[in-house]
Formats: sequence, C-alpha cells, structure tokens
Amino acid sequence: MGIQSDVEVGFISDEVAADADFIVTAARPNTTATLANTSFASGGARLLSVTTAGTSDNGKTTTITGTDVFDNAISEIITSTGSAEAVDGAKYFKTVSSVVCSAQYAGNITVGSLAGAAQSVAGGNRTRLKGYSIVSGGTAGVVSFYNGTPEDGSIILKARTIGTDNTTMDNTIPDEGILMKDGLSIQYSVGTIDMMHFFFA
Repeated sequence: MGIQSDVEVGFISDEVAADADFIVTAARPNTTATLANTSFASGGARLLSVTTAGTSDNGKTTTITGTDVFDNAISEIITSTGSAEAVDGAKYFKTVSSVVCSAQYAGNITVGSLAGAAQSVAGGNRTRLKGYSIVSGGTAGVVSFYNGTPEDGSIILKARTIGTDNTTMDNTIPDEGILMKDGLSIQYSVGTIDMMHFFFA
C-alpha cells in the first residue's frame, strides 16, 4: 500500500509589470469610468493608483470597488491631493467592478496597477503551512505570509529574496506546520520573485 499524504501545493508566478492605465485609460468621466480591464493575468491582486493630469483636482475622490484576494467584496476611496500627480491606494484588488469619480476632473485621469501584489493559497480556507520554495527575481525583496488578508490579517512569517535571478530558497516548517486559521495570503512585489510554491494541508 502506497504512502498517502494530505499535503497540497499552491503555485504563484507573477512577472506582470506595473501599468499606470491598466484599469482606466486616459479619460474624464463625470461619474462612472469605463474599465479597460477588470482582473490581472497572474490571477492575483494588486495595489492600485489614480493619476491626474489636470489642475485644481485637490480633494476629488475616486472610489474603486471589486474583490480582495479571498474574493470578498472590498472598496477603496483614493483622494487626489494635488494636480498632475499619482496617489497610491492601500488595498489589494483581485478584480475591479467599478471606478466612480466624485466629480469630473480638470484633466484626464488613469487608474492602474502597482508592483505591490498579493495572492491567496488554499482559497482563503483554514490551512497549515508546511513549507515553501521561492525562486528569487533580479531584485531583493520580502515575501510576507499573512493569516488572513493583507488588509485585515496579521503577518506570521517573512522570507527575503536575495536579488540573484533564478536562485531558489527552500524552507520546511517542522512539526504540524503553521496554522493559518483565517486563511493564508502571500504579499510580495513584482520583480522580487519569479516563482513560488507553497506546501499546505
């Protein structure tokens, strides 16, 4: 009789660069903007940014609605603080369903993705992390392991990539692993990793 195991493997590969107008291309919507894209090729979530090109846009807001890494509904209000500038958000959007402006901007705006990214492992279900393997990208960085989402969860573990492209780092977690009772999500910056595998049960 063969040896049986309940360990599963999650996989992340994300080398999609930040794109300043990926969600909304240059436009001056009165209210609801037309979306150029609603999700990301990696299947993960990204931080978003709103860029203005006009003047006198201080205090105008852009409300972004969509889903987080666990497919729960989220929204974020990004307030412009000046003219011809970019303002970064703090929430990770897996999908975007709407972008609504509080008033028409003086010039075009764009809504795009940043390098900050996150993905779920095991679909956000309660799980135990048993180990991981990370292939470093060409830039050093930190991979953060969250119990829960990056917005509402807590960092349980961090791993640093060394910045030498295609260098693999493996780590096995002893005993029963680390329990992520609120689900496991991984936060990283594009360019710091080429590929990651996560072993969980």
